[in-house]
Amino acid sequence: MDKKYHPPFTITPSILNLVARISELIGGLDARLDHESALRLRRINRIRTIQGSLAIEGNTLSEEQITAILDGKHVVAPPKDVQEARNALAAYDCLESWSAHSESDLLAAHDRLMAGLIDEVGMYRRSGVGVMADGEVIHMAPPAGRVPILMSELLQWLANTDVHPLIASSVFHYEFEFIHPFADGNGRMGRLWQTLILFRWNPLFADVPVENLVHAHQSEYYTALQESTRQTDSAPFIEFMLRMIISALQGITPQVTPQVTPQVRELLRALKGEMGREALQAALELHDRKSFRERYLRPALAVGLIAMTLPDKPNSRLQQYRLTDKGRKYLAALQQKDTP
Repeated sequence: MDKKYHPPFTITPSILNLVARISELIGGLDARLDHESALRLRRINRIRTIQGSLAIEGNTLSEEQITAILDGKHVVAPPKDVQEARNALAAYDCLESWSAHSESDLLAAHDRLMAGLIDEVGMYRRSGVGVMADGEVIHMAPPAGRVPILMSELLQWLANTDVHPLIASSVFHYEFEFIHPFADGNGRMGRLWQTLILFRWNPLFADVPVENLVHAHQSEYYTALQESTRQTDSAPFIEFMLRMIISALQGITPQVTPQVTPQVRELLRALKGEMGREALQAALELHDRKSFRERYLRPALAVGLIAMTLPDKPNSRLQQYRLTDKGRKYLAALQQKDTP
């Protein structure tokens, strides 16, 4: 008698607490969002979702540029980046038509997400592949010949498991990245499919910008993947993803003051009118350009508190940054709170 496949993971007390917290947040959102608010947030968060997921893979487009593409406007940007955004917009529009445990839908999603970017679209890879970081191979995926059976087992487990969807979606995401079934596009496919699994549990998740938070915590994302592989247990990755889901849900809860880091608050206080990167770094007395970009600038852009003055040219030497309406409201609320 064949033993059914079961991916290795442990449901820790921390995971159970995170699941309970997410359930509370979802209940609060369902009660607060009217139809008009839901539609407005859906568009905003869909754009943030796509920008975050693509940025993890090196795409340079801003939220403003992806909005322009969605509106059918011309965007001055690398053609590959534009194609990736168009593909992602088309793929996320298909969520309602796909089944999370359907192999044919999984392959169709890859076809849509990677069309025009690689030759092997909508099919499993036919050669070996490794995951690189800083010029080193940090993970060798299973041989190509094993991919079809591994994916079949994983999808069958997903179809039959009674594990909570919040946990099951994270387990699937980790196992998918471990298998690395496609020649390219595995990261964005794993994130898309976790969103689909969660959407099938609660439609609210169609547009919760989890990918945006993952982008802001990209190094932790890869660390959680590696630690789960080291432990042969996806619990570290499950906990990481559940924390990102909580942050994403808190970010779309109707409120004047979004959840931001101390570094982003410092940046907002330092931003006067329109300022370039060098001026901002000087105002904050920061010397490390990479640290400034990863800990201050990108997170502030990700939550929509600041915007580029030249969104069509994100890498321009003339690029400057300004507070958005959301940023001004947040800063005003922060200053009011600080006033005795």
